[in-house]
Parts: sequence; structure tokens; C-alpha cells
Amino acid sequence: MGKAEEFEELRPLLFSIAYRILGSVSEAEDAVQETWLRYDRSVTRPVSVKSYLSAAVTRIAVDVLRSARVRREEYAGTWLPEPLLDDPYQDPARSAELADSVSTAALLLLERLSPLERAVFVLRDVFAFGFAEVAAAVGRSETACRQLLVRARRHMREGRPRFAADERERAELAGRFFDALKNGDVAALRSVLAADVRLVGDGGGKTPPARGLVGADPVARLLAGAYPLMARIGVTFEPCEVNAGPGAVFRDRDGKVLHVVALEVGDGRIRTVRAVLNPDKLAHLGPVADAWAVDAELSALRRALS
Repeated sequence: MGKAEEFEELRPLLFSIAYRILGSVSEAEDAVQETWLRYDRSVTRPVSVKSYLSAAVTRIAVDVLRSARVRREEYAGTWLPEPLLDDPYQDPARSAELADSVSTAALLLLERLSPLERAVFVLRDVFAFGFAEVAAAVGRSETACRQLLVRARRHMREGRPRFAADERERAELAGRFFDALKNGDVAALRSVLAADVRLVGDGGGKTPPARGLVGADPVARLLAGAYPLMARIGVTFEPCEVNAGPGAVFRDRDGKVLHVVALEVGDGRIRTVRAVLNPDKLAHLGPVADAWAVDAELSALRRALS
């Protein structure tokens, strides 16, 4: 098998490692491409191609994350990860770890870790690499990596929601949520939302301001009032899996991506509704809608109806 074939076979794994370290589809894809360029230029054949490439993409992703953290501190408004609709790497033996680690909630918890803690946690607890491989990837001793992992696990454990939800419960609540949204039914929306539900939007300063709200009643009223109007100007949505959880992709009348919504479920209710609106974070999903034009059309419709 040639270099290119070996690399393509491992590409899904490399992307999945990089995405969990970076929380960005575009940056993960760039890290994978840089890994290929380095591998293609190398003149020696590694003992384990998988270990070599995984270490290379990890080091590149850690370097990118260190510079990205500065940009995220200066980010306009709330920062959310780029939505991932389909994780290319599948491993039946670690399906639970893979799904949990790619959830929006987990990626936000990973943001609390240092770049090295994040890399060690991803390689060891998500992908089950041995400590020798982890140490080689991050350039630290195995003892240091064990210490980094202890700290990372503590941070992740402290931030975990208290009430987990199984897949069937998530699907049922998401179905009720999106049915109520489509019908503009305030009471039905309120019935699936936690009392302290949070509505969070990430526009990155590049869309009309994304409102943040807390509480079942105000969130239900805002959502129930917003979508029926959006539907009247041709906005549609398609429920789908977003970061291994329930969500939906919203599109304008031309089929361009307007925003992506992800739902966090726990204790029998929807606890967080997160919407990614920043066009830079949606480009990997296809042509992106003009959110300003959609907002202007909505404003005109509201004026006409008032």
C-alpha cells in the first residue's frame, strides 16, 4: 500500500482527533492536510503509520489551538464549536466515548482545558491510545501525561450535567420540540423545556445580534413567535443529528444554510438550545444564506402584520 492509500485509510481518524482538539471543522481539515504534506515529504517509513500520523496531527492541532485561544478570547459574543453533522470515524468498541466526546456540551468543557490536557484526554480517554503513544504525540513523559490526564478528567467530571439522557429520550423530546416549533405552540414548547433552559446564539458579530435568554416561558415565547414568521418567508428546517445529539439545519428559501440548532437534553427536559449562526462556521455545510437579508425580510413582514 502506498503512502496516499495509507493516509486516506486513516484520514477519518485524523480528522476526528483534530476536531475534538480544535472544535472547528475547517481548522481540523487544515490540520489533516498539513499532516499529509509532512508525511508525503518524509523519507523514512514509521514503524506504525497510525501512531506516526496521529502524533503529527495532534501536534499540529495543539499548535493551532494555542493561537486560536487568543482569538476566542476576543471573539464577539458567545463562542460555540462548528457544528459537525457526521463524524467520519467509527469504532463500535468505543461508540459511546466517541459520541459523548463530540457533543457540543463536551466540546465546551474541553475548552476549559489547556491545549496539552485537551490533547492527552482526547487521545487517551476518547481514542484509547497507549500512554507511550500519547507521550510521543505531545512531547511529554508518560508520568507527565498521566498527571495531565488526571487534571483533565477532574475538569471534565466537574462540568458534566448531573442528569444524562438516553438516545430514545433525546429523540422523543427533540421530536416534540420541533413539532411545537413548526406549529408556533408556546405551551407545547414550554412543556419540553427545563425551567432554567438557556437559549444561546453564536453569530460571531457577523449576523444580526443573537439573543440569549434564560427560562422556559421567555424562550418558548420567543421561539414560538419566530419560526412561523420565518416559515412565511420560505425558511425551512430539517431535523438531524448535530454533534451526536438532536438538532436541525435551517435553510432559506433557496436552500442555503441559515443556522444550525443543537439541543442539550437532561432530566427529561431540554436544558440548552444552542444556535450557530456565524457564516464562517457553516461554510463546510454548503452555500450559506445572507442572514442580514433574511432579517430585513422578517422585519418588513412584522411591520406589514402590525
